[in-house]
This record gives sequence, C-alpha cells and structure tokens, in this order.
Amino acid sequence: MKYSFAKASTILLLILSLFITSCATKQPVAKETKKSTETTKPTPSKTIVPKPEAKLNLPEVPREFRAAWIATVANINWPSKNNLSTQQQKEEAIRILDLLKEAHFNAVIFQARPSADAMYKSDIEPWSYFLTGSIGKAPTPFYDPLEFWITEAHQRGMELHVWLNPYRAHHTTGGPITAESMVKKMPEQIIKLRNGMYWMDPSDEKTQDHTAKVIKDLVKRYDIDAIHIDDYFYPYREYNGGKDFPDSRTWNGYLKRGGNLSKADWRRANVNKFIKRIHDEIKEEKSYVKFGISPFGIWKPGFPEGIKGTSQYDELYADAKLWLNQGWLDYFSPQLYWKNEGPQSYTALLQWWESENTEKRHLWPGLNTIGIKEVADRPTEIVNQINTTRKILKNGAGEIHYSVDGLSKNPAMYEAIKNSYKEKALIPKSPWIKAKALEKPILFAENSGNTIQLKWNSLDHQQVFQWVLFLKYGDTWETLIFEKGIVAKNYPLLKNGRKLTTVALKTVDRLGNESEYEAKEL
Repeated sequence: MKYSFAKASTILLLILSLFITSCATKQPVAKETKKSTETTKPTPSKTIVPKPEAKLNLPEVPREFRAAWIATVANINWPSKNNLSTQQQKEEAIRILDLLKEAHFNAVIFQARPSADAMYKSDIEPWSYFLTGSIGKAPTPFYDPLEFWITEAHQRGMELHVWLNPYRAHHTTGGPITAESMVKKMPEQIIKLRNGMYWMDPSDEKTQDHTAKVIKDLVKRYDIDAIHIDDYFYPYREYNGGKDFPDSRTWNGYLKRGGNLSKADWRRANVNKFIKRIHDEIKEEKSYVKFGISPFGIWKPGFPEGIKGTSQYDELYADAKLWLNQGWLDYFSPQLYWKNEGPQSYTALLQWWESENTEKRHLWPGLNTIGIKEVADRPTEIVNQINTTRKILKNGAGEIHYSVDGLSKNPAMYEAIKNSYKEKALIPKSPWIKAKALEKPILFAENSGNTIQLKWNSLDHQQVFQWVLFLKYGDTWETLIFEKGIVAKNYPLLKNGRKLTTVALKTVDRLGNESEYEAKEL
C-alpha cells in the first residue's frame, strides 16, 4: 500500500511528538547503582527545546482579494485558439497561473461555462466549441480542463472560482449549431436574438431548473472555491437590435395563471428567485463554497447622484442592490469599468455600493484593466483605483481585473500592478460562513550552525490551504505565506546584524481562517 507524502509526514511528526513528550514526562524508577568513576560527556542535541512560552504579539497577516478573470468565450484569454493540443492548452494555462502568482494574485475567475457548454466533463451540457472547435467534442488526449485549472491554481496558493453565464445558450463565435447544442436540446426555452446569439428564457422554470442543475453538479463534483455569475441576466437591448426581449410565451402563461405583476417586475422577480435559489443550493451542498456575482456597475442612473449610464435594473432586469442588501451572496463585484472622474465615477460608485452593503459581504469591484477609456496613463489609473479601493474598504479590500490579457499583453500594466501587490496576501475572512477551527500546527526547528532548519505539518492536513510563518530578527517580524505543498524551509540565524530569536507558524484554511500559532524561542 502506498502512502501520500502528507500522510506519511503527519504520522512521522506525531510519533516524534509523542516520543519527546514521553521522555519529558516519564519518571525514573529508583534503584541502587554504583557510582561511576568516569565522567561521561553528554552528546549535545541539535533539536531546539522550546522555552516556557510567553504570549507572542504576532503581526497581522496582510489580506486582500486579488483576482483576474480568465475568459474562454470566443477564445478571449484561454485557450488562445480552439484547435490547440491538450499539451498546448496546459502550457498556456500554466503560463497564465505563473504570471499571476509572480504578481502575488491569490485567485482566478475561470469561465467554465461560456454559453450552455462545458470546459469540463459534463453529463448535462456538451463540451465547448471554444475548447476543441466542435460542440460536444472532448479534448484529445483526454483531460478535464477544469480539474487541471483547479489543481494548478491550488498548488500555487490561489483560489479557483468557476465563472458561468446563467442564460446565454450560444455565442455568435461558437461555430455551427449541431445536435449536441443545448439550442437543439431545449428549443422551447431558447430564443434567437437579432445579433445572432441564442438566449435561454430566464422566466421559464425549465431554464432555472437546468442552470441550477449545472451549478449543483459543479459544486458537488469539483474542489472549487466559489461559483461566480457575471452581468448577463436578461440580455442587453443592443443584442436584440434595441427591441424588447421576446418572451411572450412565458409572459402570457403567467397572466393566464392570474399573475398581476408588471412585465418588468415579473422579469426581476424571476431573476431574484433564481439568485436566492442558487445561493441556498450551493450552501446546502458545500457551505464553504462562496457565491459571487459581478453585475453591471450601475444599479440605476442617479444612484448615486450625478451618475449616468445604463440601468441594469430596467434593462437587464437585475436588481443587484436587493441581492446585496439581502446578503444572498458572499462577494459582490460590480463592474466599475470607468475612470475616477466623469459621469460614471469609479470612486462615487464604489462608495455607493459600500453604503448598500448592509450585510457586510465582501465588496470586490471589477476593474477594466484591459480597456479603460479616456485616460492618458492606464496603468496609473488602475493603480489609483486599487489605492482608492483600499482606502474605502480597508482590510476587506480587493478587486478583480478584466481580463488577464490586460496583464499578459501589457508589460507596463503588469509591472504597475505587481508593484502595487508587493507582498503576498491572504484572502479576507468570511465570518458569516461557519467553519471548524483548525488544529494548532506542529513545528520542528533544528540548529545547523549558521542556519535554522524548519519543518512543519498539521493534524488536520486536509483542511490546510496555506501556511503563515513568522520570523523575528531582533525586534522585527517577517511574515511569509506559503502554499500547502511547502512544509520545510531553512533560514539564516543572523540577518543584517540581527539575530533570529523566535519562529512561529499558523495554518490557514480555504476561507482564510487562521489557527492558533505554534512557536519556538531560539
């Protein structure tokens, strides 16, 4: 039988811990012995025995949500083409993840369902055209792209949020519609728009049931950190040539059943019902999986005063303010894709959304990193927006960048954001999500002359997502964040003339919760 490294390490550390405890507490049995005429010099132990522990005043660990959207629709970000080999797809994914890790990002928002299709193995919807160039065709050699992205993101200490479009059934760039397409499989629920796109009717119960089934399947089968829905509820009017959404079938059915809401209120009510349902079903399946929504950045023109632009409330029939007010989500990421000054002021909108955050959920705005308009210096504008977010939201700050191409294809933007994210950060905590408290970690330290050798593990290793190591040189603490797979490090005992006096360690779970610390005084 083969044992995993984590399991073997945990067993070994437990045995060592028990042995040390036993030696320290076992009382010697009294018996007569002859006094030795020789003096035997004891062999010095290199293992550091901790001194009586005083309460340490450890520094607060930096926290900030730093994410980027990875768009798969129309091959915007990944894969770059729909005819790449499995190996080429994997190599592109790794390049993206390494790029983000190097800039201290801690999450990716991966579009796993661009248009009623799947970037993963699904028995509900077909393989995506954007993955293989044919609807329903699996990658060859076979692999599960979503599973691959999850594994690689987690290995780098990053969360993986599954991003999906709840109602889009076929994109204009999605190739010919075949028998495998949901357009053919759900003809009554799907409407063709004037721009060539196909849209599921949001007010049809079968649409809601189908999309809810897709989401529940994703949550149940994959080790994801969140479900993420973007701004496409009812389609933008321009998608249908400015005409009203053609949903007379379901609307007339509602009236025949005695419905008395206006058409606009009826549409909003159906979207509201769907949002609440998805939130509740996610939590029922896995309470720790977060639910995030990224709506259009303006609720209604005039909110706050002076704001002009499209009304998501009236055009998309999305009452996102209600969802935030009710706390039907864990994080809220309005797409604030405009500059600080102007009729869609970034700062004014962020402050207004924060004033509506009555349930104190995470507010992580979307930034237009790739295409913010009417600014002379885009990198400076985005960095200013990051700093504005930090001032308004403080310790719960964070943002999502649209899209990763804004980083990978613009070196100046990448360097500006990398400089803004100078040190690693944990994700902000979600105190409304209940979680089992982590065990205190196990920490070993050995003096090897000029260096200290540190090794660590945890009794509940499966619950660990990251480690936080604290090093005290003189009177100064250093804070280091490591991904789960790192369980040993060496450090100099002397740095810049200062002696290493204390080391401490905490474990961190996937929700950002920290354990009690284990420490060694050197």
